[in-house]
Amino acid sequence: MKPAARHPLLLPLLLFGLFGATLASLALGPVALSPERLWSAVLGHGDPVATTILWELRLPRTLVGLIVGAMLGLAGAVLQGYLRNPLAEPSVLGTSNAAALGAVAALYFGIAQWHVAMLPLLAIACALAAMLLLFAIAGRSESGLTLILAGIAVSTLAGAGISLALNLSPNPFAAMEIMNWLLGSIENRSTQHLWIALPGILIGGALLLVDGRALDALALGEDGARSLGVDLGRLRLRIIFSLAVGVGSAVAVSGAIGFVGLIVPHIVRPLTDRSPSAILLPSLLGGAVLLTLADIAVRLAQTGTELKLGVVTAFLGVPVFLLHLFRERRLW
Repeated sequence: MKPAARHPLLLPLLLFGLFGATLASLALGPVALSPERLWSAVLGHGDPVATTILWELRLPRTLVGLIVGAMLGLAGAVLQGYLRNPLAEPSVLGTSNAAALGAVAALYFGIAQWHVAMLPLLAIACALAAMLLLFAIAGRSESGLTLILAGIAVSTLAGAGISLALNLSPNPFAAMEIMNWLLGSIENRSTQHLWIALPGILIGGALLLVDGRALDALALGEDGARSLGVDLGRLRLRIIFSLAVGVGSAVAVSGAIGFVGLIVPHIVRPLTDRSPSAILLPSLLGGAVLLTLADIAVRLAQTGTELKLGVVTAFLGVPVFLLHLFRERRLW
């Protein structure tokens, strides 16, 4: 039976959802901005309070959420296609944990105080170092299973480093700062964070998008992909490098946010022909929408302190993932 083509309304609905989520993110929060106040602030003749909230608080936070969510959603779709494993996400290869370790080291040793760019730069450097270690462990093997096992080893090593930093923190305030960052958040993000993360996310995302056809060939198996002219070694190199740069940049400014890359591909896959290339762009858009909506929920929640975004995505992700896992398990 021929698989169904991608639903013609999938991309329009995702674009509409992206537009709506962006507007809602700009308007909603502890201080709600009416459409009139928001539009006046956009045009430059709004009241000072609305203008400050929009340009200095809401807009940078919204844009950071969009690009981070897009990167995580795309990375999850690529990994699920490349590894042919519906449970794959960026943390499987140790990218997220390694980037988190770099950021924690910047906080622990005070390097983050030197310059605002030091934290993300160290996070990206650790993500790249983790990928080099991954190659060293996996060797010349082109098997996805070998990469998964090597990724578990790298992720465990990075997690041990984070635990060591927490265990040896010189004071409880330093430990609390590290813990708050590890929970994931885009609160108080500025345009500096946006411009620091954007180049790496654009480079990593673009490189991942161009490998859609190679992922389709890999769905036939490694031998089938080779017969179609796919160089599995170079494909792995491009994917690992792209993940290190893209996900490392995202984690550097948002902290550890899980489940976005795991859940979004499962949501959009039933509306496509299930080929890896067909879910890449929808997963990118869906990741941006999901993370932005989760951030709105974080802001509107009536709690004493603002919830961390990583906590909310975990609570949203687990039931959705289980639902789609039971519904779609026979189709994998």
